[in-house]
Amino acid sequence: MIIKPLLLILFLLTALDARENPFFPVDSSEEISVTTNQINTIPPLKRASIELPSTARVLESVTIRYKNLDGSIATKSVEIKEGVDWHLPLFISQSYCSNDSKTTKSQVKTLKVKQEKALEVLNLDFIRFVVTGNQIKIITKDKLLRDFLLIKPHRIVCDFKRDIDIRSYITKLPKGLVFKRIRIGAHKGYYRVVVELDGYYTYRLKKENSAYIFTLH
Repeated sequence: MIIKPLLLILFLLTALDARENPFFPVDSSEEISVTTNQINTIPPLKRASIELPSTARVLESVTIRYKNLDGSIATKSVEIKEGVDWHLPLFISQSYCSNDSKTTKSQVKTLKVKQEKALEVLNLDFIRFVVTGNQIKIITKDKLLRDFLLIKPHRIVCDFKRDIDIRSYITKLPKGLVFKRIRIGAHKGYYRVVVELDGYYTYRLKKENSAYIFTLH
């Protein structure tokens, strides 16, 4: 009669010592992340874009922030350190070929062709302006007295020596150029040329015969 209670006690002790899930090894040092059964309704990535400010010149790196299966947030960065044209957007995509990307490449190519073609944007008796890409050539026999940059809006200011009585000129330049408009006004002993830009730049000035060439950087 005593044997049966002893067997019952031994059975209960054995059950208490048993593992909850016998299919996983006891010594497993790897943590198994808890996942969710919720269906992911987020649409797959097609293409995202970002526009840079006009002060951007070098792309140092790109950092991606993403969510893991367990819901944790992580980041991954890649160094680039290459020059960048802020006029053109940056894209991130998982599509190697698409009609949109072909259209974008075509538009970019067209824009670059337009920018590299020399275009006379203003021609007066005493001064001419020719734009080629990021350069503007001011052709005049008048002496350049001073040149400097001003902001809001960002613009190049040039004073040329000449006693002249002219009305003020304001010329809006064609779309797609980095130079937006040219203003000319007369002052005592000189006239002022103001070339408005589409963003923030520095410039280098070079004189060739009767031309002053401003190259934007």
